[in-house]
Amino acid sequence: MDAIIAALGLFFDLKVLAIIAVASAFGLFVGAMPGLSATMATALLVPVTFFMGPVPAIAAIVSCTAMAIFAGDIPGALLRIPGTPASAAYTDEAFRMTGKGQGEAALGAGLVFSACGGLFGVAVLILGAPVLAEFALNFSSFEYFWMALLGLTCAVFITPQSPLKGVIALLLGLLISTVGIGASGGYPRFTFGNTELTGGVPLIPALIGMFAMPEIIRFVLSDRSQLAVVQRQIGNIFAHQWEYLRRYRLNLLRGATLGTVIGAMPGAGADIAAWIAYATSKKLSRESAKFGTGHPEGIVEASAANNAALGGAWIPALVFGIPGDSITAIAIGVMFMKGITPGPMIFLNDPQMLCGVFIAFIFANLIMLPFGWIAIKSASTLLSVPRPVLMPIILMFCIVGSFASNNTEFGVATMLVLGIIAYLMEENAFPVAPIILGMVLGPMLEENFINSMQKTGGDPVGFVSRPIAGILALLTILIWTSPLWLRLLRGWRLSPVRAGE
Repeated sequence: MDAIIAALGLFFDLKVLAIIAVASAFGLFVGAMPGLSATMATALLVPVTFFMGPVPAIAAIVSCTAMAIFAGDIPGALLRIPGTPASAAYTDEAFRMTGKGQGEAALGAGLVFSACGGLFGVAVLILGAPVLAEFALNFSSFEYFWMALLGLTCAVFITPQSPLKGVIALLLGLLISTVGIGASGGYPRFTFGNTELTGGVPLIPALIGMFAMPEIIRFVLSDRSQLAVVQRQIGNIFAHQWEYLRRYRLNLLRGATLGTVIGAMPGAGADIAAWIAYATSKKLSRESAKFGTGHPEGIVEASAANNAALGGAWIPALVFGIPGDSITAIAIGVMFMKGITPGPMIFLNDPQMLCGVFIAFIFANLIMLPFGWIAIKSASTLLSVPRPVLMPIILMFCIVGSFASNNTEFGVATMLVLGIIAYLMEENAFPVAPIILGMVLGPMLEENFINSMQKTGGDPVGFVSRPIAGILALLTILIWTSPLWLRLLRGWRLSPVRAGE
């Protein structure tokens, strides 16, 4: 209790609150700018933290990150450009809601349920950090391999029409993920002598190109952009949220739980949490046919998951000093710089600092509501801009965001090439989202497969010899074979009827 009182005294200082407000506004701006990720926002804050105390420094990082993850939803819903990779899972869903005149409901759901998911994540962080961190540390390359396969299975569930086309798009994404230096031998693959490709196809330009460029191409070629149906300003974003809270309370709980658990696994993060939560929502929904047409259920679950993953990622960071994702890796560096060593002893040596982190998370998710409302209202003015003016502005943002990802023209070229590919695929009813999923999970799948094979000397039994790995393997195989089991079960139920006839 003394530590909590001391942390509150340090936290609720006028200077600290001003730092949090500025960091929150910065996070909203960076997250809403396509091509500038939450990790980049956190990295840009590090030089500023040199001049801060430990509590305001960590509070600034936590506030900036939470705001940036949510802000990625804004350009996704308005322009079909995911501001951050964590928003890509449900960008199409939110954009279609905006096209149906429900933009305020989509953006409000992203805001409210991001805050709810973030509060759930920090509650688990406060109450169950040691237990969850110990569970996360049991994961080796075998478990991560099955986790990656389980995540790739989402490609079938998030494809609204043809699962086969979803699998084809996923395989294309996995093929793109193999470009660059190989995980095993360190030999360049599919680079064609281009040094830029040795680092692989950059994800941020790919995201921008595959989601934004098709709309621009449609506008140029046929003037049929979906932005044409959006004819009014964004209204009251909180109008439908109480109804969503009642109707989708199970989705909120499930998404927040998934996000926290996945976030606690080192190397997973908010991106994977959002994809898995969206696919789970579609698979278990009673209205799965509505997914992909502008349905809020998947947005509720996925947006709760990606912000809950932020709290989850701090569990191994605080308890064992192992970063849960790239953002907590930066935060750990800042903590070391301030003379604080994360790990089990932080609970005894620096309880004020620990309580400061908890308070920062709670406060950041609470102020997300008013700050997010201001950001949405400011950004929604885009809808009143005439399309002949808006499209060049969108293209300019695409070029700037792609260039900023690695400060070379290669990012812009990647965006253009993949944008044209995405346009051709969408015109032939192939989904784009599974390509991004394959690019995100492909390196994780390959690296952990190779590491696991090296550990077992090529023996495949090792992949299921550990308890958690065996459970994940069984779950993955059951999901893959579920259509067959359902068909057999349906035939078994109908067979007595036929026998009676």
